[in-house]
Amino acid sequence: MSAYRIALNFEDGVTRFITCNAGEKVLDAAFRNKINLPMDCSDGVCGTCKCRAESGRYDMGDGFIDDALTEDEVAEGLILTCQMVPESDCILSVPTSSGACKTGQKSFEATVAGITEHADAAVVLELDTSDESAPNFLPGQYVNIDVPGAGLCRSYSFSSAPGESRLGFLIKKIPGGVMTSWLGRAKPGDRLTLSGPLGSFYLRETRQPLLFLAGGTGLAPFLSMLELLARQGSSAQIHLLYGVTRDLDLVLVDALEAYAARLPNFTFATVVADANSAHPRKGWVTQHMPEALLQQAAVDVYLCGPPPMVDAVRGWFAETGVTPASFHYEKFTPNAVLKAIA
Repeated sequence: MSAYRIALNFEDGVTRFITCNAGEKVLDAAFRNKINLPMDCSDGVCGTCKCRAESGRYDMGDGFIDDALTEDEVAEGLILTCQMVPESDCILSVPTSSGACKTGQKSFEATVAGITEHADAAVVLELDTSDESAPNFLPGQYVNIDVPGAGLCRSYSFSSAPGESRLGFLIKKIPGGVMTSWLGRAKPGDRLTLSGPLGSFYLRETRQPLLFLAGGTGLAPFLSMLELLARQGSSAQIHLLYGVTRDLDLVLVDALEAYAARLPNFTFATVVADANSAHPRKGWVTQHMPEALLQQAAVDVYLCGPPPMVDAVRGWFAETGVTPASFHYEKFTPNAVLKAIA
């Protein structure tokens, strides 16, 4: 019997994964997994269990009334979990908090496998988990990592693909920062506690060209997305703009070159803001936007970077009148993810 993986992304950013058996309704599968999704009637009459299907195939049948879910809402991807029977893996946006559904973040343990420093710009942190504790997540999401001995946690996006027991993170070096300081003395075998996954910034089903805009260590979630797309053998047109402040901040460019070799329609360009740089493309990401790509067809835009970059890109879209098919972005500070909007 086939079973499908259903990602439930709650409005507070918590994501939980459940298994839904062939022919089983999502609401029943959630209850079986001790997640109390909103419901009143469970008969397709009240509409209380309405969610949005972000990706996947499913059958809604005809067991619901128009007052609960209209034809227009069905066309927009809205579903009733009490009627939805998945026919593939799916991602659902649930318009309530995880706490209201009697669930929440999951914590797990990981072991430091490697620490690679990139000058004074960033650190690549690799962690090993057991196959049993390896987290499910959507490419683009993040976790909170407890800093040993500090009583604090820091949020970092996965740079590795889902389904791996070895996790990767690209971490900006912050002089005097609690995580940077700990990484300076960390060694292989050290244990860490992580919680998540979290965030509504993640790769949706690919239906049109993709434009990825990365600022600094905001490159991390795109590495996760690119790895998944490469494994899927994607032929989608993908262009990534990677903007940094200094030449030294350009890290893992070799990884992007490797993806260019694996993905037939993937291109990327790097941009350095420092006016004294000898880099061929200087300035800001907004000065190097691929306007031909943006104008030739509908484009899904994904943006991850510091708040000034996110605000500048949003302003550029408003000023130029360019309207992407979809626009997903995440702001971050060195210490925490601030905002994720889809």
